[in-house]
Amino acid sequence: MSTKSTDIKIWYKCNNHCYFCIQWNKRKKYKSKSLEEIKRLLHNEYQKWVRAVNFTGWEPTIYHTLIPSIEYAKKIWYFSIKIQSNWQNFSDLKFCINLIKAWANRFEPSIHWFKPKTHDFLVNFEWWWKKVVTWINNLKKLWQHVMINSVITKQNYKEIPKLAKLLIKLKVNSFQFAFPHIWGSAKRYSSMIVPTKTEIMSYIKEAMDIAREHWTKACTEAIPYCLMKWYEEHIQEQYQPDTSIFDAEYEMSSYNDYKINGWKSRRDKCRECLKYDVCEWPWKEYPDIFWWDEFVPILK
Repeated sequence: MSTKSTDIKIWYKCNNHCYFCIQWNKRKKYKSKSLEEIKRLLHNEYQKWVRAVNFTGWEPTIYHTLIPSIEYAKKIWYFSIKIQSNWQNFSDLKFCINLIKAWANRFEPSIHWFKPKTHDFLVNFEWWWKKVVTWINNLKKLWQHVMINSVITKQNYKEIPKLAKLLIKLKVNSFQFAFPHIWGSAKRYSSMIVPTKTEIMSYIKEAMDIAREHWTKACTEAIPYCLMKWYEEHIQEQYQPDTSIFDAEYEMSSYNDYKINGWKSRRDKCRECLKYDVCEWPWKEYPDIFWWDEFVPILK
């Protein structure tokens, strides 16, 4: 069975205004994709043996083509159909059921803090934390596969172990802690939002220990091997399927190749590391701000 996937960003409007968003300038700049265009992309990727699709947007649940797009993906036999969302419409249980009936079978919400007030601050939307937790409970009651993505910030990294415990209590299938890509809003507010990788690591590893204890899949994104000693199995990039991306201003056939050669950065000293051939290194904007001192090659 193919492990290839495709990521289709169906439109660019969003109810949130997250401080760490890398797409903040797209919501008024680009047009949404039509249903015919989405069907064409799904068909073309299926011909290339792609069998998994992720619909995102920035908020796909408020776009009218979402359910017809899911139905078409099912019709041509995509086996994994994921919705990446901040959960604008999931308060409506009927809407959740309609998505499932259409054949959505993976759901990836974002929750960024153990404390409600800080989550709401980060996404610039009041009472949002409580709604996200309610919707996760609704989907788990409907026996759905729920994966959580949480962005690491200066405001939340010390509470990440508590967030891990909350997610396990909510019985999610897996969760991921992603270091911010310093683009868009994240770049604009970098001094307020972005921590160093060194200062977050003890909390990240504690969260991974909690996941291990409860047999829950957990991983990190954009944290190199040299900072993940004894926790290498939690590095998400090594499990990332080859993915095509259809964004507003670009299309790419292989996200994995593109991010390594275009979006991530390494220095000559990295070549000394035993993990050089498998590591993806940090986002290239990070060492421009914090330098390279944190990254020490693994020599044995």
